[in-house]
Amino acid sequence: MNMIRGTTSYIFGNRFLSRATKLLLYQTLIRPIVAYGAETWRMMKKEEQAVLIFERKIFRRIYGPKYESGEWKSRTNRELEEIMKGENIVKWIKGQKISWLGHLERMEEDRMPQKIFTEELEGTKQRRRPRKGWREEVERDFHVLGVRR
Repeated sequence: MNMIRGTTSYIFGNRFLSRATKLLLYQTLIRPIVAYGAETWRMMKKEEQAVLIFERKIFRRIYGPKYESGEWKSRTNRELEEIMKGENIVKWIKGQKISWLGHLERMEEDRMPQKIFTEELEGTKQRRRPRKGWREEVERDFHVLGVRR
């Protein structure tokens, strides 16, 4: 992550690259690296916030400060959300999870990911409220993204 941070400040702070090029670089290179394997994660609020903070830092670097009332001001989170038009990395990851679910459901039954997805665990459960699993999280993502099954 440290190497990404140094590279991003160099690339996205460069005045010779256009904003469109920087956005394209972010969407095709940085976002997939940060979210590598995210379709299999269980994203808690803490992880969602960390990824959103990272993305906002990049967008602040790409769009830069704004000149208002005779002084330079950093862009607020609300301004960045308007620029991104509601599309953020967390929604992208949720879409990737739904895509992975479709891949799992079409997968042959003898494949290991399909076996892990469909089999029930053996053994005794602890006496407490069960954690939400990946499957329940994807079902919630369907509702959040407004996708009908």
